[in-house]
Amino acid sequence: MTIRIDDTDRKILAALQRDASRSLDEIATEIGSSKTPVWNRIRKLREAGIIKSQTVLLDAEALGFEACFFVLIRTSEHDAVWQERFLNALTARPEVQEAHRLAGDIDYILKVRVANARAYDIFYQALISEVKVHTVTALLSMEEIKSTVALPL
Repeated sequence: MTIRIDDTDRKILAALQRDASRSLDEIATEIGSSKTPVWNRIRKLREAGIIKSQTVLLDAEALGFEACFFVLIRTSEHDAVWQERFLNALTARPEVQEAHRLAGDIDYILKVRVANARAYDIFYQALISEVKVHTVTALLSMEEIKSTVALPL
């Protein structure tokens, strides 16, 4: 379903990105509308797949996940069987917060959140026992400077 997004939709989406737990009344007031039209637009945006889900953002460090690694993977394998095994290995591991297939010298980059370096090593050993990779480079994030899931509407 393709829909046209107008300025009011963008305002609603921006408000939801800031804090989706707010009431419809609060969002409607913020964007200068009333509750029912805002609800109808949100429903339309959900049905169209523009709004994929609602969730909460947790403080990783407060929950003991103090280490964030960016893992660069090169592989000499590119066939469908290997890709399926790799995808299955990644989706089975909750430590992998993001995974991207890249253009260029590196084939994949993963964002992996774990408690510490030992936990990363356990993740790494499990991954390489399931799928063949050519090289793996792990980069430890020393400081998170900016992190957002919000799109620039």
